[in-house]
Amino acid sequence: MILEVAILDVKPNMTVEFETAFKTASAIISSMPGYISHELQRCIETTNRYILLVRWHSLEDHTVGFRQSPDYQKWRSLLHHFYDPFPTVEHYEVIL
Repeated sequence: MILEVAILDVKPNMTVEFETAFKTASAIISSMPGYISHELQRCIETTNRYILLVRWHSLEDHTVGFRQSPDYQKWRSLLHHFYDPFPTVEHYEVIL
């Protein structure tokens, strides 16, 4: 299993719209081959910051299967305009 981690800084005063759009986008990502689960959490100290955690069976399920799919364009159009700056995405694997 691979854990995708993204820190999402949403433009101020757009958090309600972002959360609504993310609910729609959740149906897209959860339908992808290799998807296991995801969660979105909001930061307590910085209320326009979120962390997105997505579990995939393999790195390629995310980087190829999802990111190169037509559905990724829908995801992108729903969410990418909310971010400033654009998030860095990293992938982690279980060690212990």
